[in-house]
Amino acid sequence: MQKNNRLTINFFTRKHKVQSENLIVYCRITIDGERTDFSINREIKANLWDNNRKRGKGFSSYVISLNKYLDQIYTGLHEAHRLMMAEEKVITPLSIKARFFGEDEGGKTLKQLIAYHNGTMHTSLRPGTRKNYHITERCVGLFLKEEYGMEDIKLKKLNYRFISDFEQYLRKYRPSTRTKCTNNGAMKHMERLKKMSRLAVRLDWIAKDPFENYKLRFEKTEREYLTKRELRLIEETTFTKEGVEKCKDVFLFSCYTGLSYIDVKALTPDHLLKGIDGNEWLFTKRIKTDEKLKIPLLPQAKEIIKKYEDSAERRITKVLLPVYSNQKVNYYLKEICKACKIYKKVTFHTARHTFATTITLSNGVPIETVSKMLGHTKLSTTQIYARVLEHKIGEDMQNLIDHMEQNGQKDSTGS
Repeated sequence: MQKNNRLTINFFTRKHKVQSENLIVYCRITIDGERTDFSINREIKANLWDNNRKRGKGFSSYVISLNKYLDQIYTGLHEAHRLMMAEEKVITPLSIKARFFGEDEGGKTLKQLIAYHNGTMHTSLRPGTRKNYHITERCVGLFLKEEYGMEDIKLKKLNYRFISDFEQYLRKYRPSTRTKCTNNGAMKHMERLKKMSRLAVRLDWIAKDPFENYKLRFEKTEREYLTKRELRLIEETTFTKEGVEKCKDVFLFSCYTGLSYIDVKALTPDHLLKGIDGNEWLFTKRIKTDEKLKIPLLPQAKEIIKKYEDSAERRITKVLLPVYSNQKVNYYLKEICKACKIYKKVTFHTARHTFATTITLSNGVPIETVSKMLGHTKLSTTQIYARVLEHKIGEDMQNLIDHMEQNGQKDSTGS
């Protein structure tokens, strides 16, 4: 550990070149005979400066404010000196000044933090998640340039004001693909930045998390799903265009298995095995969470698999079903919905919601079983997908009424 370099801090004044009555206040940092001066950008009338105390004199609001500011500088410089001693840095008056103003080379920046996070997390984050972090990185860069007029910012300068300004910028941000960023879209960006901010605290790059008093505010949204009637409309419609027909079948397969797009795309015939009941099951893993999935196949899913067992895709690439790119699939789904007169915003992920709501829960499958088939680690996640439909509420209440009436008849008979 290096020697305890002696630090001295003094405030002094110099005459103003234009206004002779005013003095400009300076701060002097001295370490072992070496010194540097800098202006604190404050002025004071000559008759209000106490040269012995090195402070303003009197009780006017300006003098009180000035003295508080001088005390803050004094404390901040000593804290910078203490931290640099602990870090065993080379300590000079210039390095203390640079640390105090956040201009020292050792002070990490926001872009350095983001680059560190994205560089070290590439093995633990899925490609889709990494892509989202890179989008957040782009938003931060645009925000700094457009709102702050800078390319980067020191982590030590991040505060609640910066966080709040970034949130407001996101709400006005208009990506090329959408009209504007939704509330939940903005909150996802804030959530990613908050995670990286906590990483900076753990790395000792900053002492305090600027998100400490910030609260994420997600709005609950209703997830689209297909009703039994809408599902039947798609099933009964045949499309002449081969690509659309294949997309329809893969989408329906997901409706009857609950698999996400990426999980369906990864399926091969090897994933088809006999289950504990002797019937055909899918044994696979969720790519997103690496959770094991064991899904008994419904008759509709079996028919779709059989339809493509002699397909060129199966023979050449060994895939279970022909799955196009996500962009093309969602494009074809718009054609399918238009032809079936389904006026909903349907994406491939709608199939997963349909499986949870229309296929399973509304037919009496317990939510714990649905959660297992969806590959969720928490039951609360399944509840986001699941809805208790009105007709299911009616059926359950009717069952309750019948049960109560039966018990009432037994009681009357017994008496």
